[in-house]
Amino acid sequence: MTTAWLVLAVGDARQHGGNDGYDDNPSEHYSWDSTVPNSGQIAAGDVIAVWNKHELIGVSVIEDIETGQAEKARYSCPQCSRADFKRRTRLTPAWRCSQCGALFDEPVQRIEPVTTYRSLHAAQWKDGRGTLTGRQLRALCDSPNSQLSMRPARWEKLRAALEEASGPGWPDPGETGHGAWRPVRGGHRIVRTRTRNGQQGFRAQLLSEQGENCALSGPAPTAVLDAAHLYGYAEAEEHFEHGGLLLRSDLHRLFDRGQIGIRPDTGLIDVDASLHGYPLYEQLHGRAPHASLRPEHRSWLAAHWHEHRS
Repeated sequence: MTTAWLVLAVGDARQHGGNDGYDDNPSEHYSWDSTVPNSGQIAAGDVIAVWNKHELIGVSVIEDIETGQAEKARYSCPQCSRADFKRRTRLTPAWRCSQCGALFDEPVQRIEPVTTYRSLHAAQWKDGRGTLTGRQLRALCDSPNSQLSMRPARWEKLRAALEEASGPGWPDPGETGHGAWRPVRGGHRIVRTRTRNGQQGFRAQLLSEQGENCALSGPAPTAVLDAAHLYGYAEAEEHFEHGGLLLRSDLHRLFDRGQIGIRPDTGLIDVDASLHGYPLYEQLHGRAPHASLRPEHRSWLAAHWHEHRS
């Protein structure tokens, strides 16, 4: 029998303040660390089913798992030392502990070393919205009453429920997108990772300013919108104000490669000729960006243009 893992991805809707969250893109990768129960149990070849407490987001087969080492900030209530507290949006003090009821302005912070994990599962991803509710998914887990963010289940049971809800065509752990599944010797690839401090807040700010909109193409679900830096973050290591835009994940990748940019002279989208055979991208060529660009955005975009096109 194949193990399926029901993993929770709430993104910017997360409520507790115990940590800074994770940089997930459900259709491509899912991140966690060694502070999460069952963190070391998930393996390449397992099924991953991503949900948001209310419904299934999608299902895929894990192709590989990247691991590394990082330092993680963890937060706790200053009175009871637990991590179950929530931000109060309109009241002060800003935080309230759900366990002891304490009110406080800032939680206690500690830094600890962790092992980081990231599943790579884009090849067989299938959207599952509208198929199974949160209640149905909980019932399919090995422990239906579990509160863990990573819960094991039997893929055969989950697939049967999915096929009953919407028919066949769900991912097959025995196959990849190009043929038979062959396990990779070793199971994991060991890499050293660097975390982007403040990335979650950077993305939340862009979503607040721009809404569910790709800056180039227009309205898009939050799950496919990346917080894209308009400059080389790896070199600057700083989130500059008005230095980012929300971009659809595929456009973000093409932007980083310089295959899509904004012409400084016209302010219009320029799509490289190598992409003109793809209508999805060619139709953007010569159009004005969907987002209203500030002078700071235009300055960064001009630098990006000159770096890749001059």
